[in-house]
Amino acid sequence: MTIRSATDSVTILTGMYAAEAEYLAAGGPGEAPFDLLAPFFAPDVVLHQADALPYGGTWRGHEGMERFFLAMSQVWESFDMADQEFLATGETAVVLTQVRARARATRRELAFPLLQRIKVEGGRISEVRPFYWDTEAIAVACEESGGRRGR
Repeated sequence: MTIRSATDSVTILTGMYAAEAEYLAAGGPGEAPFDLLAPFFAPDVVLHQADALPYGGTWRGHEGMERFFLAMSQVWESFDMADQEFLATGETAVVLTQVRARARATRRELAFPLLQRIKVEGGRISEVRPFYWDTEAIAVACEESGGRRGR
C-alpha cells in the first residue's frame, strides 16, 4: 500500500473541485464529458450519500458517479461550494465546505455546512462519505424533486 502525503491528497482534491466546477460550468451531466472528472476518481470509487436525501444511496464506479451528478443536477438548480477547508493526513482527508444551494423544484435556497471524509489511494479518490448538518431541511427544500438512488 502506498501512503500519499497530505499535500498530495490536498492537491488531488483541489484539482477535483476545480474540475467539478469546470464540469458544472460546461453544463454538467448530459452536456459536459465526465472525462473532466474521471481522472480524479478510482474506477471502483464509492460515494455514500445519506439515504434521507433525494439523491441518497451508494454510488459505485465512474458510471455511478455520472448517475450521481445527473441526480444532483435534477435536484439542485445551483449548488455552490465556497469557503473550503482541507485537513489531510496520508490517505484520509476531511473537507469542510460552506454550501449555498437552490432547489430546482421548489426554488428554495439553503446555506449549510457539508463535511466530507475522503479516501485518496494511488493518487485517486476511492471513497467519499459526505455528512450534512441537516438532511431533513435539505429533503424538505427539495421535496418536489425526485432524484434517483445509486447502486
